Amino acid sequence: MSTREELSEELLLEEETVKQNEIVLFNDEVNTFDHVIDTLIAVCDHTSEQAEQCSLIVHYNGKCTVKTGEFKDLKPRCTRLLQAGLNAEIV
Repeated sequence: MSTREELSEELLLEEETVKQNEIVLFNDEVNTFDHVIDTLIAVCDHTSEQAEQCSLIVHYNGKCTVKTGEFKDLKPRCTRLLQAGLNAEIV
């Protein structure tokens, strides 16, 4: 195996092992559907349909993953969700 092939193989392995985290939103008895939907659109860049679906999943299942990505991207988003009064955590 040539050095070039070995480096290419190592780079591919590194790309595959990037840790993906998730923001999980939990149900509560305080926030309205409209507030949750508006917040998901503003904070997580959801479409209105996506935000509505997530809000229904949270309501009926108790939780829903609302954003996936690297921790450094998710941390400020999760902070904004918490500041908006939603119950969320990064896993």
